[in-house]
Amino acid sequence: MRFPDFFLIDIQLAHPSWHEILRQGLEAVHQQNPDYLRQLAQSHFLPNSHRLFAAFSIPLSDVHYVLVGEGPYPREESATGYCFMDGAVDEIWSQDVNGGLSKSVNRATSLRNFVKMLLVADGQLAQADTGSAAIAPIAQRLRSEPSRYVQTMGQLQSNFLRQGFLMLNASLVFRADVAPAVDARAWLPFLQVVFQSLTLQKTRPELILWGKIADRLGQISVVGEFVNLKSEHPYNLSFISNATMQNLFASLNLLHR
Repeated sequence: MRFPDFFLIDIQLAHPSWHEILRQGLEAVHQQNPDYLRQLAQSHFLPNSHRLFAAFSIPLSDVHYVLVGEGPYPREESATGYCFMDGAVDEIWSQDVNGGLSKSVNRATSLRNFVKMLLVADGQLAQADTGSAAIAPIAQRLRSEPSRYVQTMGQLQSNFLRQGFLMLNASLVFRADVAPAVDARAWLPFLQVVFQSLTLQKTRPELILWGKIADRLGQISVVGEFVNLKSEHPYNLSFISNATMQNLFASLNLLHR
């Protein structure tokens, strides 16, 4: 089919190794629901500014992990096209003398719990006490060493990408007037094509599934061909102590420059 120009522009902004796969993915969406893409192009959705396929910025052959979240943030400045990367957050550590995490990180529950989990996995924070008072001296030490530790969300995202993370959402779009599960279901054929392409790589990546919507990807048969690392969504406090996530991220050193 001839896709709306909007989607063609978005495809061209992805890494060239993904272009044909993204076209095939959109074709699969169209085959299942012929009106979906046309209606989507005429609606207001996030991420905007042609960031729909932003996550496909690294070469296909460089993908070692596929991190699957639930869906884009419901705020224009936050939805970047990368799962979990909140574009409205800049500094990670507070600049207050006795501060811990920055105010913007503290307001973002999922991100706050994720950073705490990284600190525990890195051996910097005790799992038994992840409160503000315990984090404050650690955060100030990390902030004082910008050459050794990440300071911003942009630097953290760069580390994710450097480690070969394809940072997807189970639903590629958010619409205020559509239930997230509805859009997530519409994108399943697209994700089937993406995962199928990843099975053909020399080294098969591991899938990291966060939350209930991501867990529904089990409907895609090819997902069973990957190592699946599942956990609750990071907005749950229990995520901080999830041993599977701690073991995975301990070896990746995402907080280090």
